[in-house]
Amino acid sequence: MSNRRTRGSRQSSGASRISDDQIADLVSKLQLLIPESRSTRSSEKVAASKVLQETCNYIRSLHREVEDLSDRLSVLLESTESDSAQAAIIRSLFM
Repeated sequence: MSNRRTRGSRQSSGASRISDDQIADLVSKLQLLIPESRSTRSSEKVAASKVLQETCNYIRSLHREVEDLSDRLSVLLESTESDSAQAAIIRSLFM
């Protein structure tokens, strides 16, 4: 028996096991949160692996967007007088 199968057997006896139906429900909910997946008809079955991959890609793109916005705010803050009201607003966006 493989190590993966052995681990699965041990987990199945535990009280915290998630059923296949619960996993399917969670994947469906996750699919609704991902913009690329929203266009898929709700009746259409999408593989959980595809939903998870799209989720990872979406999180990566959000991370890049946050970094870009942070960089842009930093540049804006550097070009603003440090004691101005505008600088205070920009600093508050970092927190």
